[in-house]
Amino acid sequence: MKLIEKIKQSRRDFQGKYECQSCGNIETDNGYDSYDDDFYHDNVIPAMKCKKCGESTNSLKLPNNRVATKYEASEVI
Repeated sequence: MKLIEKIKQSRRDFQGKYECQSCGNIETDNGYDSYDDDFYHDNVIPAMKCKKCGESTNSLKLPNNRVATKYEASEVI
């Protein structure tokens, strides 16, 4: 899955819209289920499995085209 849009964000928590890179399925998480830090973007999002086909960015061995975080890692929000 890859992040295609941050729908709404409060501090580092955000609601994301994700697209499967295998079948094109679009999924949106519930509320503020996603977290805007480097670890989440580099590790969690690429490992998310599509609910339709079960593939992930990691299982497809695709590069992680990550979206930049809103705040720097050193910033306290």
